[in-house]
Amino acid sequence: MTLTPTRPAHAPERTPVPRLVDQFEHGLDAPICLTWELTYACNLACVHCLSSSGRRDPRELSTEQAKAVIDELQRMQVFYVNIGGGEPTVRPDFWELLEYAVAHDVGVKFSTNGVRITPERARWLAASDYVDVQISLDGATAEVNDAVRGRGSFDMAVRALQNLKDAGFRDSKISVVVTRENVRQLDEFQALADRFGATLRITRLRPSGRGADVWDDLHPTAEDQRFLYDWLVAKGEGVLTGDSFFHLAAFGDALPGLNLCGAGRVVCLIDPVGDVYACPFAIHDTFKAGNLLEDGGFQQVWQQSALFTQLREPQSGGACASCSAFDACRGGCMAAKFFTGLPLDGPDPECVKGNSEAALANRDGSGLPQASQDHSRPAAVVLGMPGRPTSLGPATTKLPDRFCNESPI
Repeated sequence: MTLTPTRPAHAPERTPVPRLVDQFEHGLDAPICLTWELTYACNLACVHCLSSSGRRDPRELSTEQAKAVIDELQRMQVFYVNIGGGEPTVRPDFWELLEYAVAHDVGVKFSTNGVRITPERARWLAASDYVDVQISLDGATAEVNDAVRGRGSFDMAVRALQNLKDAGFRDSKISVVVTRENVRQLDEFQALADRFGATLRITRLRPSGRGADVWDDLHPTAEDQRFLYDWLVAKGEGVLTGDSFFHLAAFGDALPGLNLCGAGRVVCLIDPVGDVYACPFAIHDTFKAGNLLEDGGFQQVWQQSALFTQLREPQSGGACASCSAFDACRGGCMAAKFFTGLPLDGPDPECVKGNSEAALANRDGSGLPQASQDHSRPAAVVLGMPGRPTSLGPATTKLPDRFCNESPI
């Protein structure tokens, strides 16, 4: 006789636990992925820069204002912050702010082109707790990298990686924006990471900032996307993706991660002047939720802004709802759709099923959103890859209109 277990009379009914992704879609009390761009100043002028960096904005938060933001993040129990720019290390108080954050229980992961990662600074970092360093490279060779990031930037990044390794810094990151020029170098990137005891991190090219000008030429082709997906499935264990490629889930099994757009739900950006945006890839007035100096602080903006409240409401699948892959790719990237002129409730411009091809083909280019800000410096132009000039530095010895037009180095 088979016995069927019965629930004791006093046992309460179990409430189903919502899926993690469902909880995240409704937003959290604090972001789990907060990016903070400390400055727009940069010694490089990468052709795909999301924030069109180059010049320092004279309104950027002061040291004391930045420390007040860190205090607020500590109270909100934000465990770590992604610091970027621009090039954050050229800000004179960068190391002071890094120390202050760590001392106040806010870990720091910062992205740098390596310009200030000297042997001495590498030793300091190796002795620091709760600090992670990402070195940006967009080619596994100088030829490919320097065409996008500027002459000499490959050697500078590799030197920084070597300094970190020599200092005993554990598990630095090599951060790569995947383009059609470097996607077939993934094995070489992994070999570089292995050489320096680093972890490979790859992210998606977005058509925002200066990236909008080169997206048509640099974003991976359909064949590249398939190659990338297959490579991640076969060799991607241990490779960080930052949930950049959830649109590739339509090929088959979902890649590890949340696989959803976290904009305004679990992700946001603070820019150098204290403006708060829903996403690091959507620096545009349409996605600005407020300013932490003018609107009562970061917590007030995060928890009460009208934009974030709207983004946390249930979203319809729009034109993608009937697609068999919708539950996997969730319609793709909001920023990619916005800056390519596609409807936000439509398919991703890199939809692997080709559902955006007609809409992309019918654009006339006249109505594409323009970046709300441009911090690029006047720059000399040299040849990079065919048809893609690369900005490298000050164009002439003429005095700049304002001191912050100069290279910060």
